[in-house]
Amino acid sequence: MVKIGEIYRQLTKRDFAVLNAIEKGMARYEYVPLELIEKYTKFPESWIELSLSKLHRLKLVKRQLIMYKGFRLTYLGLDMLALKTFVDKGVLNAIGDRIAVGKESEIFQGLAPGGKLVAIKFLRIGRTSFRGTRRVRTFAEDPRLDWYKQSKIAAEREYKALKELFYVSANVPNPLAYNRHVIVTDYINGVELYTKPDLSDPEYTLRKIIETIRKAYVEVGIVHGDLSEYNVLVNIDTNEPIIIDWPQYVEKDHPSSQMLLKRDIEYIVRFFRKNYRVIVDTDRALAYVRGEKEDF
Repeated sequence: MVKIGEIYRQLTKRDFAVLNAIEKGMARYEYVPLELIEKYTKFPESWIELSLSKLHRLKLVKRQLIMYKGFRLTYLGLDMLALKTFVDKGVLNAIGDRIAVGKESEIFQGLAPGGKLVAIKFLRIGRTSFRGTRRVRTFAEDPRLDWYKQSKIAAEREYKALKELFYVSANVPNPLAYNRHVIVTDYINGVELYTKPDLSDPEYTLRKIIETIRKAYVEVGIVHGDLSEYNVLVNIDTNEPIIIDWPQYVEKDHPSSQMLLKRDIEYIVRFFRKNYRVIVDTDRALAYVRGEKEDF
């Protein structure tokens, strides 16, 4: 597994300047010409060549040599720029081990000033899932959006959604900062619901999940859109659930919102019925989430 912190510590100010220049050039080129990197950094070509050789060895950039010598960032290169911003702004002091991995993200443990534990989520909407991403995400409908831009938009969307949800006391992680394709939140000491943990009060846990879906719909005006046992963390001591992974949410007036809302409710109700024998009427729960009933 790649040690992000170890790679970060190997980088110099010159390396970061070159990475920033490539990022700037990627607004115009898939592979940024060497001449443009030289123009943006104002470094001698020999300095840039040395830095690019190092960045390529560390897998922070890719290069192409067919028509011209050009470079582009990899996700790892983008990671370094985001982490540098967090460090410079006093958001992060250190990054630790990876604690979770999903289809489109990786999550690492980190330390904020004062020794506070945080979670660092790297959105990684990759080239292999690019077409599928466009089919399910409303923000990816523009064909001009590549993996790089999609990931940055996804992080911004999720951060803003979490801010609004946390403000209305929904059971979601507390968002602390975001930059590029990375979000920093409070660290949640819980286990994934899909592991079927031994809950002392599963009915309470389900109720809190449905209450959060209601707050998202009624108070914030959004639908999670991909809710299942894989998007819920549970604190075993309190049975309190935390709903994660919000970048694919849709607004409540989106044409697909009612279909997605019903599917979210059906998935989570079915999981609790099958694994914890908690029986909840799906239609009543759906009516409650929409604000049509006071209870379910």
